Amino acid sequence: MSATNGRGPVERDRSNGRKAAGDGTPISFGGVTYAKGLGVHAPSEVVYHLGGTADRFTALVGIDDFSTNQGATGATKASVRGDGKVLFTSGKLTGAGGPVQVDLDVRGVKLLHLVVEDANANTALDHTSWALARVTVR
Repeated sequence: MSATNGRGPVERDRSNGRKAAGDGTPISFGGVTYAKGLGVHAPSEVVYHLGGTADRFTALVGIDDFSTNQGATGATKASVRGDGKVLFTSGKLTGAGGPVQVDLDVRGVKLLHLVVEDANANTALDHTSWALARVTVR
């Protein structure tokens, strides 16, 4: 439904770029590349209309290799909200800490919000990726 991003476009299947859509690198964590997902830069919010017909939302979320290689000082916090209710909060994410697994029951959720915020109040490369992001529908 909508997508806001701290810098550049929200990248589909790429880590977040700085200019036109498609300029990001492939999403990877610890050298493992993922073909599907979203790349964003904090602060960001991507909203999907599920219409109450989905069962599960799954993903790996974390600071991608691109950002970690640019500088190790980035830190973000990811959350998933369903119809305004917090369903998941990652805690502080860093490149050194790797991604966090998300596996949520989203039955009945009409609007799913994927939110990424800065977690250390600096302007480091807070590119964050939602790898393998998938909604399972009944």
